[in-house]
This record gives sequence, structure tokens and C-alpha cells, in this order.
Amino acid sequence: MDALTAYAEKIRACRLCVEAPDGQPLPHQPRPVLRVSATARLLIAGQAPGVRVHASGLPFDDPSGDRLRLWMGIDRAQFYDEAKIAIAPMGFCFPGNDAKGGDLPPRRECRERWHDGLFALMPQIRIILAVGRPAQNYHCARLGRPLPKKLPLDEIVRLLATPDASTPRILALPHPSWRNSGWLKRHPWFEDEIVPMLRALVAETLGDERIGKKYQD
Repeated sequence: MDALTAYAEKIRACRLCVEAPDGQPLPHQPRPVLRVSATARLLIAGQAPGVRVHASGLPFDDPSGDRLRLWMGIDRAQFYDEAKIAIAPMGFCFPGNDAKGGDLPPRRECRERWHDGLFALMPQIRIILAVGRPAQNYHCARLGRPLPKKLPLDEIVRLLATPDASTPRILALPHPSWRNSGWLKRHPWFEDEIVPMLRALVAETLGDERIGKKYQD
């Protein structure tokens, strides 16, 4: 067993948030969800699994995943090709719900215990799709490019969409949840400008020129 596979198995067996939590313990049994490989060149760094993903064990196995795949210009088979695409959220387990029924923030235990070691074992990653502020803050800081504090999402998306020579390149995305539909309506430039660039980057990174072409006029 290689080092990355062994490390991922340790993450999948983790029970820190129940047995040694940082704050209130996880209100249900842990089910860490991630998909990683030593060959994947594209990383999707999300926030944390939702309740449907907690049940299925498959990341983005919900309407949010459908929208994300649409943005990327790929189908489910391409999306779940672990040899090409890694998926590692900031919190590996569903964190539970707050008093209003929304998802709680990602558990801190995951980042503090596992993340630095995990990404040190995947130096081949060339593109990071950072979905949500926790992932954007962590990966930008990890790679020595910290984001200014209190920068709004639209400015983060535009800032990280600016071409540069950094490797890996980080592209910021809003969470594809239906809860963000209002943000997308207020910022139509995201689907007009960022989505086509995203599809081109995905096609280049995965070495598949067909990606996204079915969405072109």
C-alpha cells in the first residue's frame, strides 16, 4: 500500500470529532468522505458533505453536484474518475445542522489533523477548485498566497480568476448549492466569464478537448 492510500485509509477511520472533539462532539457517527489518488491533477476542495452525501458516501451526489458538473462541463463518469479528479473537503464528515436547519461549518479537527499531510502527498495537483470560503482561505494560505481578510466572495472569485504562473493554480467558486442561486443572479458575469474559463482549464488539466464543447454554441 502506497503512502497516500494508507493516509486516506486513516482519514476514513477517523473518529476524532466524536472521541476527542474540539468543542461539541459530532451529533452522529462519523463517515469521512474523500476521493484521492496519486495521479489526479485536479482537486475539488469543498466545505463538508451534506446529509445526502453522508448517506451515500459519494461526494457531491446531490443537486449541488449536478450544478458543479455543469459548470465544469463534465458528466458523472468523468467527475468520479478518481485517477483524474480528487475530491477532499475541508470537513470530511457531515457536520450536522444548525438551529435554522442549515449545515454547520466544517469541523476544525479535519484541517488541523489531516489536511497538511494529505496535500503533501499529492504534489501532482495542478488545479484546485476551491468551493466556499473555508477552502479558499486554507488553500491560499497553505500555498503562500493568503487572501485579504473580509474580502467578499465576488472579489475573491475575480481575484483568483486572474491568470498567473503559480502551480497549483487556485480557482475560487461559489458553493453550487441552490442557496446561492440569488448570488448567481446578482453576478451574471460568473456564468458568462468564469464558467467558460473553468471548462477550458478542466479540459486542459484532464487532457480532454471534448470537455465543455456540448455547451458551446
